[in-house]
Amino acid sequence: MQRELEPGRLSLGFIGGSVHSGIGYAHSCACMMDKRWSLDAGCFSREWKTNVKTARAYGVPSPRVYPRWQEMILNEKDQMDAVVVLAPTPTHCEIVTGCLMEGMPVICEKALGGNSAEVRQIQQAQKARNGFLVITYNYSGYPMVRELRSLVRKGVLGRILHFQVEMPQEGFRRVDAQGNKLAPQAWRLLDGRIPMVYLDLAAHLHHLVHYLTGSRPIEVVAEQARYGAFDVIDNVTCLCRYSDDIRGQMWFSKSALGHRNGLRLRIYGSEASAEWLQCCPEDLLLCFADGRRQVVDRASSAVDVAAMSRYGRFKAGHPAGFIEAFANLYSDIADCRQQHKAKGRWESEEVFGCELAAEGIELFEAMVASFRSRAWQAVGSPKA
Repeated sequence: MQRELEPGRLSLGFIGGSVHSGIGYAHSCACMMDKRWSLDAGCFSREWKTNVKTARAYGVPSPRVYPRWQEMILNEKDQMDAVVVLAPTPTHCEIVTGCLMEGMPVICEKALGGNSAEVRQIQQAQKARNGFLVITYNYSGYPMVRELRSLVRKGVLGRILHFQVEMPQEGFRRVDAQGNKLAPQAWRLLDGRIPMVYLDLAAHLHHLVHYLTGSRPIEVVAEQARYGAFDVIDNVTCLCRYSDDIRGQMWFSKSALGHRNGLRLRIYGSEASAEWLQCCPEDLLLCFADGRRQVVDRASSAVDVAAMSRYGRFKAGHPAGFIEAFANLYSDIADCRQQHKAKGRWESEEVFGCELAAEGIELFEAMVASFRSRAWQAVGSPKA
């Protein structure tokens, strides 16, 4: 039986995202937090027991749980407003393309695809059906990241000169109390044309630089290495040349002991700089040319965007975190989906689709080519 939705609430199905996945529970909580979506159907796992267990945990009725995603799309496409693709990245091309060709709107966990050929295939399917397709980059859902973008746009930092963005993690070098190495999901240990660490971590960095500056990568020189316990690339550093004469550096790693998830953004302008750390999400450090240093949070009289009521689920001093950031994005996606239902198109400054994902893949392919050639590589140029 189909669940009755509250007025204005949209219906979702999940492909992947079981209770044993790395991200499924976060998506299930976030999509329903602000009552914009209802999770009503799913093919959460290829293992039926896990599928059923997940449906119970997420409150999905058993008649709307499916052993195959194709069966779910055929049976549910007239009842769901979108499907969320949370299956491993190597399966995204097949699943996203299949859903779009059936006319099913798609919300896809990053990365959209494993290489530029896959992303082009997805783009062709999206254009052929005028399909709804967005990719989830949740870190821009943090209120203080949105505040930082507002400061950049208002010129508080002056002309943007350069940036330092990093996302170090330690999972590929960590051991448990008995000295045993931690076991990541098997698909994360499958390096293709683009090593998985790029798709897993650098996708966020590329998105955030674009989100904050509006600039695009032009040329890169990169270094990559294996430092962890597995035979995959797990540490990458890159010098970047961006449009608007902006320079920058990226570092992302899964072999950096001491960093649980060390996402840090530093933007340097002609008049001021800004620094934000994901582990201290409520604080934004501003440093001005006259030597002043200022820490602002949601309670500060200096903030604009972060003070909006939609971000104040509870008063400042009680930090909003990862799930709340995801929920902010899901609310934005709901607005986009409603626009698309009404007009056949959508516009948003918070939600991103194929174009940015394709640019990110071209950036990563250029970084890999640069490592191999030991030289600067233009983004979007033919790769060696």
